[in-house]
Order: sequence, then C-alpha cells, then structure tokens
Amino acid sequence: CVGGELGNAAGALPLVLGQRQADAALAQPLLDHYWSPSPQFALGQLLRGRATSALDISDGLLADCGHIAKGSRVALEVNLEQVPVSSALQGLLGAEAAVHAALTGGDDYVLAFTLPPAELSSLQAQGLAAFHVIGRVLEGQGVSLRDRQGQDITPRQRGYQHFRETP
Repeated sequence: CVGGELGNAAGALPLVLGQRQADAALAQPLLDHYWSPSPQFALGQLLRGRATSALDISDGLLADCGHIAKGSRVALEVNLEQVPVSSALQGLLGAEAAVHAALTGGDDYVLAFTLPPAELSSLQAQGLAAFHVIGRVLEGQGVSLRDRQGQDITPRQRGYQHFRETP
C-alpha cells in the first residue's frame, strides 16, 4: 500500500533545475510537494501495531519496495494500474513518463507499507485513512511489476541506489 500519489517530486526536479518550463497550474502542485513535503505522521501512527512493514518513499517506489522485500524476506508484486499518479504530473510529463516517475523517482516521502489482510479490511471498512492498495505480498524474494494482463514488466532502473559502483 502507499499513502498517496507518487512521482511529484521527480516531476518537479527538472522545473527546479531550470531544465523544463511549465504552466503554473501544472507546475505549482509539483513544486509545492518538492519544496514542502508533508510527512505522513498521522498515517504512520494509525499503522502502528497494524502494519508488518512501513517506510517513506525516498529512493523510488520500486527501490523502496525492494528494501521492504529484502528486510522482510518476502516478494512484493506491484500492479502498475494501481500506482497513484497526480493529474499535474500526467499533464506535465504525459501518462507514460508520469508512471515512470512514480515508480522510480525519489523524495516523495509518502509511506509505503504492508498490512495483513485482516488489518487491511479493517482499515478500509473504518475509512480512517486514505491510502492505495498497489499490490500484494508473496512468498519468495524481490519486487515485480505487473501490467493489467499480469505480465511481468519490471524495469531495470528501480530508483536511486546509494553507493552504486560507477563503471
């Protein structure tokens, strides 16, 4: 699960660096997210004692899901169609590039978390928090990305990699 839309900070970065220009209606929501991220403290508190894992997305959704999978010794399957992307990001980058930014862009600081099925059902029924179910936990290891037909479309680049060796 994730606690909100993804990719906004990645979409804002070219604007901040002066590499791209955009209409204020598209740019401002992305810039607001970039300059003033809103940590999800309330959601984090609500998940306390319920979630089996949680972290903020700082390296990109797929990279951070990889951290969860490795630390929990499970596999995570992410469904592309369920990844939330803002209309501003889609307007700025186009649908395909916006989804790529949502999957691999960092600095969103939106929570990614896993819940047991009973806790997921309970939170959904209570309506206590807005979040998006984007996949499932499986036996195995690693992260896979699935399209609408269930085909594995996991990209090579999964997000920011700390201490990556350069060729």
